[in-house]
Amino acid sequence: MGSETQTVCVTGASGFIGSWLIMRLLENGYTVRATVRDPDNQKKVKHLLDLPKAATHLTLWKADLSEEGSFDAAIQGCTGVFHVATPMDFESKDPENEVIKPTINGVLDIMKACLKAKTVRRLVFTSSAGTVNVEEHQRAVYDESNWSDLDFVYAKKMTGWMYFVSKTLAEQAAWKFAKENNLDFITIIPTLVIGPFLMPSMPPSLITGLSPITGNEAHYSIIRQGQFVHLDDLCMSHIFLFENPKAEGRYICSSHAATIVELAKMLREKYPEYNIPTKFKDADESLKNVIFSSQKLLDLGFQFKYSLEDMFVGAVETCKEKGLIPSPSPASIKDKDTTPECTVEKAIDVPTPVASVETSVN
Repeated sequence: MGSETQTVCVTGASGFIGSWLIMRLLENGYTVRATVRDPDNQKKVKHLLDLPKAATHLTLWKADLSEEGSFDAAIQGCTGVFHVATPMDFESKDPENEVIKPTINGVLDIMKACLKAKTVRRLVFTSSAGTVNVEEHQRAVYDESNWSDLDFVYAKKMTGWMYFVSKTLAEQAAWKFAKENNLDFITIIPTLVIGPFLMPSMPPSLITGLSPITGNEAHYSIIRQGQFVHLDDLCMSHIFLFENPKAEGRYICSSHAATIVELAKMLREKYPEYNIPTKFKDADESLKNVIFSSQKLLDLGFQFKYSLEDMFVGAVETCKEKGLIPSPSPASIKDKDTTPECTVEKAIDVPTPVASVETSVN
């Protein structure tokens, strides 16, 4: 396919997924146009500018999902677009206008920019597990044919409800637009993304994934029956699907499933210095895993490289290096047999998916 001659655009460039994807694209010979809301904010973009080959193969472009036409210039002349950015505001007082509409209008505006450019061969959209399994009762296995129950979401309005609505409606609107305009469009559906990272702040998905270490009990229900994918596997799947001429439709990207009990056991063995719980209310060894099937992606020839241990060790070590999780003090290290039982609310059987929480608009 000759990536050496290809220029691609990545939205949400400074975020958890966007920055790692750009690193891999540069390594693979692509020229990258990275969109951010403020290219002059050195704190937000320094990790992009410091990447190998950035000086010769990376440019920053100002664009905002809430501003119609703002992606046109960045996309003009590109052969591919990776749309990673998404509005994130769980505390919004006006979710319809601040989260849901910008998400839908943003993807449609980017699709229109692709049509105007006339050079875009394929658009790859980072969707979310939140478009698949937010419903009253969890199934044993989910695949690309499943969609979240928005009537249920609107009725319950659980934490992050506006995110699930925005991603689901945006993806559905995008599929309709793609079919009506004959646009080559692929969606990737990641589960909770874990792994080492480039951005300077804590990725929201790691706030959830590392909650047994940090003791953030509010996030335990999210990983009660969790599904996970390594950041690098996810980004390489983006490039794989962009380059594969046979790729079409939706693709779940999830390599591992683990309950919070299994996850805590693994983390206790790797990091005994942290006071990681041994017991969780409403979750024990009999709790079954909920599977997100990546069979469609695997059948196309993609291979996952990383284990569950790889992704969590990578995440923890990066957080420690960046000072984002505190080192345990001697007083906090207790015998694990005396660790108190922690509450894991079943959350009406909904394991709040946070698959693309880390794809902020930055």
